[in-house]
Amino acid sequence: MKDVSVGIDIGGTFTKIGIVDRQGNTLVDDSISTQIEGGFPAYIKYLSEKVKAMLSDFDVQLVGIGVGAPNGNYYSGTIEHAPNLKWHGVIHFSKAMQEYFDVPVILTNDANAAAIGEMVYGGAKGMKDFIVFTLGTGLGSGIVANGQLIYGHDGFAGEIGHTIVNPNGRVCGCGRKGCLETYVSATGITRTVYKLIADYMVDSELRGVSFNDLTAKMITEAAIRKDPLAIKAFEYTGEILGRKLADTVAHFSPEAIFLFGGLVKAGEYLLKPTKYQMDANMLSVYKNKVKLLPSALTDTNAAVMGASSLVWKEIEDKN
Repeated sequence: MKDVSVGIDIGGTFTKIGIVDRQGNTLVDDSISTQIEGGFPAYIKYLSEKVKAMLSDFDVQLVGIGVGAPNGNYYSGTIEHAPNLKWHGVIHFSKAMQEYFDVPVILTNDANAAAIGEMVYGGAKGMKDFIVFTLGTGLGSGIVANGQLIYGHDGFAGEIGHTIVNPNGRVCGCGRKGCLETYVSATGITRTVYKLIADYMVDSELRGVSFNDLTAKMITEAAIRKDPLAIKAFEYTGEILGRKLADTVAHFSPEAIFLFGGLVKAGEYLLKPTKYQMDANMLSVYKNKVKLLPSALTDTNAAVMGASSLVWKEIEDKN
């Protein structure tokens, strides 16, 4: 009987679920709405029933459940005050899940799950010091040092997206101004495009798109089609990210930095200016030592794989 883990990626709209073996093969995946009626008790009951139904189709042994969630706390197994979820306050997710399953339930935030996924299944195999930046609606980061994910004393280490790049800059969802994620994220680059539309007169297919309709995917596709405004938006985004990565290298001296998420699909339009600014602003002792790489977890199950990898990492650490 094959050992498997369940990976669960909780988003504001949908929760993705996958059954994954030790080699990183996804046996089956599915999703449910995160916003079902009845609040968290109804959600956890439905989620557990869905997982059991998915497992029943295979002759496998469940060894653990890994969960990636916004504001997930590894130490307590709780989701705490997540702004994009309907459940408010502190949600004791792992404890609730263990009422339905007699296996370990390991929970952390989605960026930390991505970092462990990169270590177990992706480009960070064999690395002991690296950082993963997730460029999604916001900007998350998972930091691995000496082979261990850094959680900090309270479980919330690694919020590089909420370090300040401009104290008088853009208003952030956290209530402060100038956070990195207001510039370097899917929402950040859409804000950048509209600033560039106001500042420059160049022709662009993006001028005809309303702010509410504009997406990072549109900007990426426009850049690939050589749209000058879209390319400039990625240059601006890469400049800010590269400078922050240079600071991050000074803090952690990683072997590599991985970029994960939809913005990375722009390829060199993002990576080239980011690498240039990182190298230009880096202390000389670190130059030519740090690799900047796109994540190797590029398929549609990447978030689920990252969550499932928490289980294998926990078993490895115990052994």
